[in-house]
Amino acid sequence: MGNAKRPDEFELIARFFAPLAEGESGALGLQDDAALLRPEEGKRLIVTTDTLSAGVHFPAEEAPGDIAAKLLGVNLSDLAAMGARPWVYTLSLSLPEDWQPSFLEEFARELGRQQEAYGLHLVGGDTVAGKGPLTLTLTVIGTVDEGGELRRGGAQAGDHVYLSGTLGDGALGLRVMQGEIDGLAGNHAEELLARYRRPRPRVQLGLRLAGLASAAIDVSDGLVADLGHLAKASGQDAVIEAGPVPFSDAARAAFALVPDLMETAFTGGDDYELLFTAPPTAADDIEGLSKELDLALTRIGQMGADGKDAGDVRVIDDDGREMTFTETGYRHF
Repeated sequence: MGNAKRPDEFELIARFFAPLAEGESGALGLQDDAALLRPEEGKRLIVTTDTLSAGVHFPAEEAPGDIAAKLLGVNLSDLAAMGARPWVYTLSLSLPEDWQPSFLEEFARELGRQQEAYGLHLVGGDTVAGKGPLTLTLTVIGTVDEGGELRRGGAQAGDHVYLSGTLGDGALGLRVMQGEIDGLAGNHAEELLARYRRPRPRVQLGLRLAGLASAAIDVSDGLVADLGHLAKASGQDAVIEAGPVPFSDAARAAFALVPDLMETAFTGGDDYELLFTAPPTAADDIEGLSKELDLALTRIGQMGADGKDAGDVRVIDDDGREMTFTETGYRHF
């Protein structure tokens, strides 16, 4: 496969990407200069874009299918945080000089699996041969009912803070990949690696939080940092209670080997869980939603607990002491 003849731009589109546009008439078969889209009456568009680069956001030798799953997953997580239903996406690739058709074949195959699972279609993009590392930019468009979108800025003093799923698995998976956790059982290592390589965007949860949550954000940069973003947008401070924060068995096994990894879990990012707030009166509804979706929705803190500066986030341990961290979250620059 490494010596296979490379298709030109038009052959590349027809072979690998046009099949991903089937089922969305507005894609025009990827044969026009742009897509032609019309949202349903009464819907608003939610648009988000992420760029991933080899050597920065994933290892250069990462499997093409894992790259595709992560690229789409991190974007869908942004839609989930705004309560949007996925609709269509565009994809732009800057391929390295040594790219091979076998890479795109596996990459496109996994994109097809992912878009079928989440109910969206490719409608356009661009592909170029670059001089640098593989770089991919994906833009996803979703829809919400007029006024039904979730925002970061709606939390009120006294609102409870909730987290979906478990915390820290993605960041710990990166540490496993980097060989920094010796002695971890194989099943636990694989579980953490899978969470890093293939995010699980909480799309269905986001759709159900409309009218229930007062504010929401996905955990991409780290729990402390992202709650800080939400708190600042809402003009509130926040307190996280460390005791109830949910961790997987694999994460707890990692902590037992390297206790300092607890900080990584709170600040490392790559979780792509939803962090949201809701008034205390919504507690029963949230518990019911958790059971219906078979997804843990854990109350981990409160907004406006201390009356401090907007955006201030404190993490309190079981003994009432404030936990301190070297960094609060991932820094892009």
